[in-house]
Amino acid sequence: MATPMKEWSKLEVRAVVRFLFSKGRKPSEIHNQIAETYGEGARSRSRVYQWCTWFGEGRTSLGDEPKSGRPKTSTNEEKLVLTNSLDVTGG
Repeated sequence: MATPMKEWSKLEVRAVVRFLFSKGRKPSEIHNQIAETYGEGARSRSRVYQWCTWFGEGRTSLGDEPKSGRPKTSTNEEKLVLTNSLDVTGG
């Protein structure tokens, strides 16, 4: 067995899932191949099954879907400028 790859991205692994799924591989086979190539921590079995389901439903995007909830309201840079402008001497 080959040594698992040490560096990989989740998009890379998702692309492999999509490719193998499009070739008719079963989710369990896909998970086994990913674990062998990328290591056990690359994708859980349940996550591979979830992505196979989504691809089977017609999903083509490999990226994350936008999250619901409260939107981000400021950036770290904005907070830094605000913090630096505060009068910390109390005067």
